[in-house]
Amino acid sequence: MSKFTVVIPFHDYAHYLRECLQSLRDSRCHDFDVLIVLDHPSCDVDDLIDSYSDLSIQVCSSLEKTGVASCRNIGIEKAQSPYIYFLDSDDYVLEDTFSHLISHLDHQDMVYGTIHNTWNNKANFLDKLSKKEIDSDDLLEKEQIRQEKIQDHMEKFSAVDPEKMKAIYHTMIKRQGLQTVSALSCLYRKDFLLENAIFFEEDLRYFSDQLFLSKVLEKASSFLYEEEACYIKRKHNDPINEPSLNQEENDQRFYERCDMIERARSELDAQGPVRYYLDKKMIRYFCQTMTKHIRRSPEDKWRKEYFVCMQKTLEDSDPRVLDDLKKKSRRLVAPMLLGDLKGVQKAIRYDFGKTKLKNIFRNKNMNTLYKLAYYHRYLKLPIKENVVLFETFMAKNYSDSPKYIYEALNRMYPGKYECVWAINGKHEIPYGAKTVKRFSFQYAYYLAVSKYLVFNVRQPLWYRKREGQIFLETWHGTPLKRLVFDQEEVTSASPKYKEQFYKQRKEWDYLVSANPFSSKTFRSCFMYEGKMLEYGYPRNDILYAPNKEELSLQIKKKLGIPLDKKTILYAPTWRDDEHYGKGEYKFTLALDLQKMKTMLQKEYVLLLRTHHYIADKIDTTGLEGFAYNLSNYDDISEIYLITDICITDYSSVFFDYANLKRPILFYTYDIEKYKNQLRGFYIDMNTEVPGPLLYTSEEVIDAILHIGMIQKRYQKRYDAFYDRFCCFDDGAASENIVKEVFD
Repeated sequence: MSKFTVVIPFHDYAHYLRECLQSLRDSRCHDFDVLIVLDHPSCDVDDLIDSYSDLSIQVCSSLEKTGVASCRNIGIEKAQSPYIYFLDSDDYVLEDTFSHLISHLDHQDMVYGTIHNTWNNKANFLDKLSKKEIDSDDLLEKEQIRQEKIQDHMEKFSAVDPEKMKAIYHTMIKRQGLQTVSALSCLYRKDFLLENAIFFEEDLRYFSDQLFLSKVLEKASSFLYEEEACYIKRKHNDPINEPSLNQEENDQRFYERCDMIERARSELDAQGPVRYYLDKKMIRYFCQTMTKHIRRSPEDKWRKEYFVCMQKTLEDSDPRVLDDLKKKSRRLVAPMLLGDLKGVQKAIRYDFGKTKLKNIFRNKNMNTLYKLAYYHRYLKLPIKENVVLFETFMAKNYSDSPKYIYEALNRMYPGKYECVWAINGKHEIPYGAKTVKRFSFQYAYYLAVSKYLVFNVRQPLWYRKREGQIFLETWHGTPLKRLVFDQEEVTSASPKYKEQFYKQRKEWDYLVSANPFSSKTFRSCFMYEGKMLEYGYPRNDILYAPNKEELSLQIKKKLGIPLDKKTILYAPTWRDDEHYGKGEYKFTLALDLQKMKTMLQKEYVLLLRTHHYIADKIDTTGLEGFAYNLSNYDDISEIYLITDICITDYSSVFFDYANLKRPILFYTYDIEKYKNQLRGFYIDMNTEVPGPLLYTSEEVIDAILHIGMIQKRYQKRYDAFYDRFCCFDDGAASENIVKEVFD
């Protein structure tokens, strides 16, 4: 007989289940059985489960009932092992999780580990974990603080068994909020559960864990803590198409939260610690979460039905919890207990106002002020019918498709429109456009009153589109890398990427497409349902200009590029998993520039152009006269004109550059990680891109030295690529878009 049974309820999302089972296969300890309880699955997983036949798997179905709670109860009844471990099908464990759990197992009622929350699959979770710099002194300080907190709670309930209090601390107290209290990451002795009739309440969809764990903590007499036994709780980064239970919001969730607390109170010692901390978490939910809805939500139920329900729940709170409230919480709870909505709202306004003032004056945070002006003043002003607001790459430069639309608009309708550019720093903008700094009072004003908005990236999250405004989204490239809802894994700086994008794309009236492939892909990856403008990219119009040779000469002279040298452009993209913060990505140059200079400087110069997200500066010391860092040059389309050979990796630049029919090389030194772990591609880079994949600096240099042979070898593929991806571009995209949107 195995030592424990892993119980896995399954309803949906087979790709999560695959990783869950794979983590069990990878475990160093295999002294367990697996019981998969099918909860009316939406897909057939028989073949998937069969592929893990090396695990001791039993499959049964929850035929009459539905929900995680009923599946887990079936697991308790059917498990043949002395211990039970609950594992959700969208989560996973690490290789040594089970080894740690059973290392000191000795008939305890409950053996508990730790829960780590992540948005990532196992490979990316471990990759990020390995990159964290751990300071031993910092760890020591944190451990000391933790022990002091545990001691404080033990002193508060000195009559309670210290091991029980330690278990309550790790499984309940330190887990923020009520929703994060979980029955997961624990081994439960089956006979203990049966003897005490501890099961999951099957009519609770969202809060059966909290009630189950409360009863376990109340009645168990022996505990063991294994800190290194890690359970990885995976959050879903696509709450639109693949929401988890924790991401569902409805009336049932609110009422069930209150109902669960009432049920728990009826089964717990009124003077015990479990009851105390459950009530404390409920009051915390009211003070930190519900009050925001009472203040801001357009749904009146937060101030009516929900308010009445919460008042009844808080009325029965442990008096000790109410006595221990801090001043701010007491100010909110006191009128709530009296059913005084106006009193609660007054306290909320006071606290919100106080917080905003602190942000403004103590931290000199102007964001609060201009947003207040936007919401409470500017949105009430009339829309100006002839005003157009332009922005590219978060106001970093004057470039890309909005630039060419702006110039076409002024040529075609001189003086008709008041054009405003959101741009930081000094930039030369023709036709006398007004400029405003991004995230300023003027910026907020023009976001509110402009009739037209022309952006090439997403609008600010706090922007609210008004009736009568027209939003033209040009986007900024044909996608090679999988985007948004076509991404299974989000490893970038904002894990709420999909949720945010879903709301923002609803505000777009027009979306520009460069080719049929982009039109189809944008419908899928953005879930976009609006008007698609299939005219090509305005930024590519310059590549078809009749005087492009003359323009190229002018640009070279302006930049100081030697006229007797050929040019190589290296334009790499950013890596999702390497970042300093939101919108600021790390980049380590993997191309050996010194070696390139030695081998190529007689005939070539190198132009460097990094993605606008990349925060690191490229050091070109010692490369003077050969390497020119043009990362801060506004318009990459102008750089294309002076480029003889383009080197990139997974950037979309090669789709645009292909319009010139000049050689393209792909430096893909980390392609396996990028393809399989980070993003994935829409096209097969081995067979469809118009140039060779190169993996070392030496291969790149050799390809440049034999560029004529490379061109001949890839000519047919290049022609097919051009026909597929450059078919809309004809030099008139800007004019066509201006006619359609502004006429």
